[in-house]
Amino acid sequence: MIKEIIYNATKHLKQHGCDTPRLDAEVILTHVLKQNRAWLYIHSNDSIPEKACHQFQKYIHRRACREPVAYIIGTRAFFGLLFNVSSTVLIPRPETELLVETALQLIEQKKYTSIIDMGTGSGCIAISLAVNAQVKIIATDISSFALYMAKHNAICHQVMDKITFVQSDLLTGLTGNIDLLVTNPPYITTTEIETLAPEVKTYEPRMALNGFDNGVVIIEKILKQAPHIIKKGGTLIMEIESQQGEHVLSLAYEYASYADFTVKQDLAGHDRVLVGLF
Repeated sequence: MIKEIIYNATKHLKQHGCDTPRLDAEVILTHVLKQNRAWLYIHSNDSIPEKACHQFQKYIHRRACREPVAYIIGTRAFFGLLFNVSSTVLIPRPETELLVETALQLIEQKKYTSIIDMGTGSGCIAISLAVNAQVKIIATDISSFALYMAKHNAICHQVMDKITFVQSDLLTGLTGNIDLLVTNPPYITTTEIETLAPEVKTYEPRMALNGFDNGVVIIEKILKQAPHIIKKGGTLIMEIESQQGEHVLSLAYEYASYADFTVKQDLAGHDRVLVGLF
């Protein structure tokens, strides 16, 4: 019966250190059965086909090895949209939605139309902006695998006409006079990565996480390049780590002393987004 399958899977995942074992088991089972969680409760006394049971057990084994659920089922929700993901891209996170919200507010207020999304990954930022605004976006990434995934997501959300995908190391090779630069760069220190949960340090792409010794190596490179491509009156929006606000502000003014920088906090009161008006 479904309730017994979920109970046993939950117990197994809990023994292997998963933080949300029952939720994980239910999400994986809904994926296998192509149903929703409400259906599971209504049909809790039903049996499932042997093939589906076998597939479910394979997925539970992967989850017990601490592979993220998003990689197992191949999707993750972000900003009201569903994105395809794999281990070639960082899993979209709720805190990054503040970056998108901030960008959409500025697009509406200042009538911005030209945007660069640097380090696009799954494309979740660029695509969320393209779905919700009349804009033209250049989405860059150093990884060809990430760009493939981002293009696939853009096709799924029917915004390929709004986004140009470019393989680039940060902003290298890009030219100036854009309205808005948005980016969620790597900002975790190399040492801190080793303390993270196995789901992150083992499975997510290290390149998308590693801010090196002090966590701001990549951030500083972007801040150095940004003034050369953002036009007067344009804006930089960058996600940062919760303890980096003061340090990143000092770096930002070092490379663009004429700009007006602020740090926005998330709902938990943590530093989250650097905003710079050029």
